Amino acid sequence: MKVVARRSEGFAHEIEIEGGHTIVADEPAELGGEDSGPRPTRLLAASLAACTAMTMELYAERKGWELGQVEVEVETEMNKANPVSFDVKVTLPGDLDREQRDRLLVIAGKCPVHKVVAQGVPVTVSEPAEAT
Repeated sequence: MKVVARRSEGFAHEIEIEGGHTIVADEPAELGGEDSGPRPTRLLAASLAACTAMTMELYAERKGWELGQVEVEVETEMNKANPVSFDVKVTLPGDLDREQRDRLLVIAGKCPVHKVVAQGVPVTVSEPAEAT
């Protein structure tokens, strides 16, 4: 998968995501941006929320459980511009039994974004060979 961010104006960046998707990230006005899109750390929290919900929904589908409406809320504690913790709250429909609910909460912690955030993955930064 490939993602490319290109500066559009000020701090705003248009982000092209493989598969034909485009989103905008920016900084809020109080930090010099135009607030034309969420900050990158908010995109990370949004990715965690979406991934958590989708992971539970895929699991429930495989089990043949009718999951219905799921809501995932992520609160991010920040230290200046850096996230220091994510608090994930999952709201499940009321017609699931205790065993199903407990299993879905375990599965919620197994989403790929949760794993990356919790365990970390190596990140390298370099210039492409043709740029040097």
